[in-house]
Amino acid sequence: MSQLIIKGGNKLQGDVIVNGAKNAAVAIIPASLLVDGVCEIENIPYIDDVIRVSEAIDTLGVSTEFIEKNTLKVDAREVLTYEATEECASKIRASYYLLGALLGRFKKVKVALPGGCNFGVRPIDQHIKGFEALGATVVVEHGIIHAWADKLIGTQIYLDVVSVGATINIMLAAVLAEGTTIIENAAKEPHVVDVANFLNMMGAVVKGAGTDTIRILGVEKLHGGKYSIIPDQIEAGTYMMAAAITGGDVTVRNLIPEHMESVSAKLIEMGVVIDEGDDYIRVRAPETLKPTNVKTLPHPGFPTDLQPQMAVLLSVAEGTSMIVEGVWDNRFQYIGELKRTGAQINVDGRVAVIEGVSKLTSAKLTATDLRAGAAMVIAGLVATGGETIINNAQYIDRGYEGIQENLVALGADVRRSVDEDKDRKLCDNVIEINCKQA
Repeated sequence: MSQLIIKGGNKLQGDVIVNGAKNAAVAIIPASLLVDGVCEIENIPYIDDVIRVSEAIDTLGVSTEFIEKNTLKVDAREVLTYEATEECASKIRASYYLLGALLGRFKKVKVALPGGCNFGVRPIDQHIKGFEALGATVVVEHGIIHAWADKLIGTQIYLDVVSVGATINIMLAAVLAEGTTIIENAAKEPHVVDVANFLNMMGAVVKGAGTDTIRILGVEKLHGGKYSIIPDQIEAGTYMMAAAITGGDVTVRNLIPEHMESVSAKLIEMGVVIDEGDDYIRVRAPETLKPTNVKTLPHPGFPTDLQPQMAVLLSVAEGTSMIVEGVWDNRFQYIGELKRTGAQINVDGRVAVIEGVSKLTSAKLTATDLRAGAAMVIAGLVATGGETIINNAQYIDRGYEGIQENLVALGADVRRSVDEDKDRKLCDNVIEINCKQA
């Protein structure tokens, strides 16, 4: 089992460089299946989720190679099959992007239902609605999604709820369809825009990404090329909050400040000093953090993937704060673990009321999912009274490249204890179980 062991109390100081966006990478890699050529995808985060998506498309006959640590070469000129095995697809949520990519390329697809972190029901009904609107027949049997069509025809699709996954999947299916597809009530997240930019770089015609209406003019084929993934806004936000909670002074580099506006605004409300440059944000913590209220919403609202990290920050703010989870229905599973550190949090449905305490104390914690694990790291950085031990740290590795090394470089006391073979086996089993429960 992988563990992170943290001795809190050190102020973080210095510079940290943000890696490429996980949520963009795990969509762009499947998107490369649509390309009749060779893609070089730069600024790829070298993390477990990216490796697993690469392994998943390898099983389809695609050639993938990390020509550098953060550059992935994908040759999808000879995809051998439109079927993704349960063994590969069920281990990561982003495997559902294989649906849109393979349906777009072959007009037929078989993919096992996806896995990933289990913090609420995450239906794919809007994905299916989009595929059916394009002319596909979709059947779900025995945990396998099977879709097929003689041809895909562009049409107008209104999403009943704002869904990042459905928006991207419909884009993937539509770029090689006949005619024009219009997605209304589309997700606006930065990684939606990044996927659209990747597709356009490869010859697609996608307009309006980043707004609530996306138009896709189908083309006959996509060609190869190079593309660099955007910085990871969630990783950036995690380091910003780590700096704020430790009383630190940290410059977070290789980010897009506009992507961080909702996070910066809340930190400013809490008394944090934020200085922005073209591609960096400097975070200077106050002596005392002020309370605030947060509601997670689709972009440009406060990101749900930063909700657990913000909960830790509010746990030591001076006063009462509230978090309303506006995206997922069960994302407070980590609260019980956080209470072990002395946090005073009461949860009622999607609402968490947080009474700030003067300090958090060290404890043995177990990460329940990726972002909850990151939150426990933040708690450990400020906890007093010994070492905080975080079990299941492999969850954290799914989304953060080099988090231990980065924190140590900023002055934190963090080390790792790991049995790699047991770690990978445990992580695989946990993700498979979560998939079956979802």
